[in-house]
Amino acid sequence: MSDDYLVRIGKLIRDARQHRGWTQSQLAEALGTSQSAVNRIERGNQNISLEMIARIGEALDSEIVSLGYAGPMHLRVVGGRRLSGAIDVKTSKNACVALLCASLLNKGRTVLRRVARIEEVYRLLEVLHSIGVRTRWINDGVDLEIVPPAELDLASIDADAARRTRSIIMFLGPLLHRLDRFMLPYAGGCDLGTRTVEPHMIALRRFGLDIAATEGQYHAVVDRSVAPDRPIVLTERGDTVTENALLAAARHDGTTVIRNASSNYMVQDLCFFLEALGVKVDGIGTTTLTVHGVPTIDVDVDYSPSEDPVEAMSLVAAAVVTESELTVRRVPIEFLEIELAVLEEMGLDHDRTPEYFADNGRTRLVDLTVRPSKLEAPIDKIHPMPFPGLNIDNVPFFAAIAAVAQGKTLIHDWVYDNRAIYLTDLNRLGGRLQLLDPHRVLVEGPTRWRAAEMMCPPALRPAVVVLLAMMAAEGTSVLRNVYVINRGYEDLAERLNSIGAQIEIFRDI
Repeated sequence: MSDDYLVRIGKLIRDARQHRGWTQSQLAEALGTSQSAVNRIERGNQNISLEMIARIGEALDSEIVSLGYAGPMHLRVVGGRRLSGAIDVKTSKNACVALLCASLLNKGRTVLRRVARIEEVYRLLEVLHSIGVRTRWINDGVDLEIVPPAELDLASIDADAARRTRSIIMFLGPLLHRLDRFMLPYAGGCDLGTRTVEPHMIALRRFGLDIAATEGQYHAVVDRSVAPDRPIVLTERGDTVTENALLAAARHDGTTVIRNASSNYMVQDLCFFLEALGVKVDGIGTTTLTVHGVPTIDVDVDYSPSEDPVEAMSLVAAAVVTESELTVRRVPIEFLEIELAVLEEMGLDHDRTPEYFADNGRTRLVDLTVRPSKLEAPIDKIHPMPFPGLNIDNVPFFAAIAAVAQGKTLIHDWVYDNRAIYLTDLNRLGGRLQLLDPHRVLVEGPTRWRAAEMMCPPALRPAVVVLLAMMAAEGTSVLRNVYVINRGYEDLAERLNSIGAQIEIFRDI
């Protein structure tokens, strides 16, 4: 191989090793070679055979070099199996991405415990790495260490990674304190219809940020003479809008009042993290937040994000749809109380342990045991509301739950333009869902699920709902191109297999 190829392959191997959180010594041990040999390989100073490349890829669970295009990942599901045992809820995807963005506020070292290893997080890490932030997985790849540079290199930003996540928009709040002018690629993520960024702009203009959107970029200019002189009233009680306002307020040297703020789980986790950075936040859990900002943050901080209530709901739904008895551990009960109240009304048989605290010392958890139940359709429609109402992201799971209940259930997903449409994909699996308009679906149950082969919906939660229905359907189903599921769930197929599912991951040859 030429020296250029050796250097490029060495860099790929180094990145894959760091991505897994391994040292050179750990990789050397797995390969039966020396640490100095691994060091030479990564620096491109040693010839390397295709066999060794394949062995390294297998050890790191990473496709270093592929022959041809491997293609997207698919799932083959053998359904009709009962789940059993217990499963732990992972840390919150939405909290983790907010905390990654918030790490840009800190000049010191940030360690986030038990970070969700999902595609959304990986995309943000690619963006952070491209602008000069050092990140590495530590403690056997469980925790994440983040060390920012003295100066960020926005000119080198990985635009492709940035466009694959909507979370990039939460860079605006931290960056306005570090740079007078900068550009960010347009935000991407799930295909859920038009979701305007204008509420973000309304909040951030109060801190002197002016945005012009042209040629696929946000062009940002900061006027340092502008600062909030009265409470900021958000025009949308959105989670990311509130988080962006919090991130901007954290390093504003003064007091900022944010009204009509979201009090959802990821916002509370961000507030707890800001307090660990030395920023006082009053009103956590309410719709009025008062932020006592500090102009400079330079601390070494260690923080544990709390568990994900949406993942907890998806695991509860898996038990309900497959008529299984299952214990879901580490459930953030404060953010599932309305959902459980609705399920109780429908006839769900379950119990829960006394409450205990998450590792952040603030979020209340329980262990929840769900048993097979004869469900009836709820009297009222299923519709989301801002916290403490039924979580917007939990609405799709009720489509699968309603499909196994006796009677008709109206689901009104008023937030997103397209998501309700994707729920009708359940009809391919034997469901009886009638789309009344782009936001309302009428679900009739009970359903006799049947196996099918289909493409994965392009929105995260409907995609998981389809997977759960496949788990309930007798026979073998295939769900194609499941990248969107990997954006929000860590090793979901493997974890479901650990409690009795039979799901095989494969790619086209």
